[in-house]
Formats: sequence, structure tokens, C-alpha cells
Amino acid sequence: MTAMTQPPMTSPFWDRIARRYAAAPVANVDAYERTLGRTLSYLQPAHRVLEIGAGTSSTALRLAPAVADYTATDISAEMVQIGREKLAATPVPGLHIAQGTLPEAVARNQTYDAVLAFNALHLMDDPATEAGRVRALLAPGGLFISKTACLGGLFRAMMPVIWVMRLFGKAPPLRWFTPASLERAIRAAGFEIVEAATDPGTIPRRYIVARAV
Repeated sequence: MTAMTQPPMTSPFWDRIARRYAAAPVANVDAYERTLGRTLSYLQPAHRVLEIGAGTSSTALRLAPAVADYTATDISAEMVQIGREKLAATPVPGLHIAQGTLPEAVARNQTYDAVLAFNALHLMDDPATEAGRVRALLAPGGLFISKTACLGGLFRAMMPVIWVMRLFGKAPPLRWFTPASLERAIRAAGFEIVEAATDPGTIPRRYIVARAV
């Protein structure tokens, strides 16, 4: 008798807003293009890349042509479906879009040259733990490239507002940390910081390139 497999975990919040999210324009086009450019400067044609929290895979479609193999993952089934629709309309060799989480990626025991996480770490249960999981996916010298909204410090004043929004299904869970505490967590997970910069704007978004040591 064949054992039944559990369906993939998904996120009701992101499933619900996925189509609206996909239709929204990029808030800061200059910053987005700068992030893509800096990231491409680190990627090489032979690289195997994993992107976590890939959303609708818009970034994956831009970056995947530069590497040999690119897997874009997201916990939301609807986000993944939208990404696959985009990929069907604009095929990119070597790009795979799959539903999944970071712990599931670690369990597959595969190694990557780079792991990317854009606008994802502040949505995860514990960024320090997630950084450790990313380290497990990389050989020494592998790259962890992330861009993260840092909501610590003065932004903690927003916590009651976000709590109320969450009660009404209008916001996801958020983690509150500063750029400095995020970098400490990444270093503690076994990385050295190669590059770090913050986009100008109301909410600081820290772009970090870290190398596994």
C-alpha cells in the first residue's frame, strides 16, 4: 500500500493577495534595477542558484538567463502558479519554479553556488535560523545574497498597527530587526559580509552579499 503524501504547506495570506501583488508596479524601479545589477555581478554562467521567497518569480525571470540552473521557490501555491504562467509565456532555459520552504530545500541535501532571498527574511519566523539553513545549502565560498526590510529601532512603533492589520487579514507576520542586528545574525550563521548597502527610502531595505566561510 502506498503511503499518502502530505500536500505542500502554503500561505493563505499570500495566496489571497497574489494576483493583486503580481499586478502592482515596482515601488522603486531604480532601486530594483540596482539590486538586479549588483546581484548579476556576482553570478556566473556555471552557477546553480536557489531563490527563496521568490513570489511570482519576476526577479527569477530576470536573473536566471545568467546562470546554468535557477530554482525559484515560494511557500504560496498561488504565487508559484503565477510564476509558472509567466515562465510559460516567456520560457527561460534552466529556470524551475516550485512550491516549497527553506527547511524543505535543506532536507533535499543539495548544494548551491548562491542562495537569494529578496524581501523575504523579515517575513520568516527567525532570520537567524534561516541564515543557518542557507549556510547548510552552500559550500565554502558560496554566496547568500539578500535584500530585507529592516523594521527595528523607531519602526517598532508600527507594531500595534501591524498587529491590528493582522487581525483583519491585512498584513502578514513581520520580524523586527535593524540592519546591524541582521548582519550579526548572518555572520553568526557562518558568513562573512562582502557588501552591504541600504536603499534610501522611508523603510530601510538592506542589501547584503555574504560569503560562506
